[in-house]
Amino acid sequence: MKNIKTLLIGFILMSYASFAQEEVEESNIQNYTPSKLLEKGKWDIKWFNNLYTQTRTNSNGENFNIPRSNFFTTSLEVFTGVSDSKKFNAGLILEFRSNSFGDQSATSVFSFNNEVGKSRSGLGHIAPSVKIAPFGSLPNFSVQSSFFIPVFDKESNENGYLAQKSYIWQNRFFYDYTFTGSKFQLFTELGTRFFFGEKSVNDDGSSNPDGGFANNSLELAPGVFLSYFPTSKFTVLGFVQHAQLIDLGNKFSQNYTALGTGAKYQLTNVLNAELLYSKFVRGYESGLGQSFNLGLRAIF
Repeated sequence: MKNIKTLLIGFILMSYASFAQEEVEESNIQNYTPSKLLEKGKWDIKWFNNLYTQTRTNSNGENFNIPRSNFFTTSLEVFTGVSDSKKFNAGLILEFRSNSFGDQSATSVFSFNNEVGKSRSGLGHIAPSVKIAPFGSLPNFSVQSSFFIPVFDKESNENGYLAQKSYIWQNRFFYDYTFTGSKFQLFTELGTRFFFGEKSVNDDGSSNPDGGFANNSLELAPGVFLSYFPTSKFTVLGFVQHAQLIDLGNKFSQNYTALGTGAKYQLTNVLNAELLYSKFVRGYESGLGQSFNLGLRAIF
């Protein structure tokens, strides 16, 4: 009987150790931050949904109440590892948008209607992308470069605004640091977007329907995220983000700051989910709304 008890206790301890090791290995939310690149032949597919809704805006430095408007973006990002050294990934991003205006409810965007003056939906941009880890001594630092190509007709017409009618060269610089004990993780990002294309206003002052309001401008967008891991499969986080659109010749600039919180959970060995909320606490020539985000990410 004593031997059986000893064997049973040994089996339980071995099972627990195996489970604990498996849990660490399965925690993609901890191991595959945006800073990390994929091994050759591995795939990363992310479906991310962002609903932004606003009833206040800033114009000329003053805040105003406005009828509710809503902007929904659903994006699909697909990346794969293509180098043995984990220094190069290639991918593609697709963005589909649905917007509604005229004091409609935030959920009206999910009707995906095209109604004059009330709603507009459609594919916004496609973006071939690459991701590189340029420094072998900094494996937690990477750069993602994407070229967004607009695939819709006009930025703003009788149907309402859909997206920027701009070609956009986006670069995102990622870095993360895991503190001793693996309970806290700091993630930082600096995003840049250069907008170019036809101007929204012609030289004679008339409107150009084929132009974009943000063209000939540069956006700088830093962000800081602090995550806490109660377990390797679950994290809660808080973040602050800022965006500064700099006028490079189009006579338009804007900026805003947002605070947010959220959580991520590893559902299976492959799939994890995230929920995020952010509030735009200040802005200049921008909306003062809030955003709700849901994402699913599969790594295999």
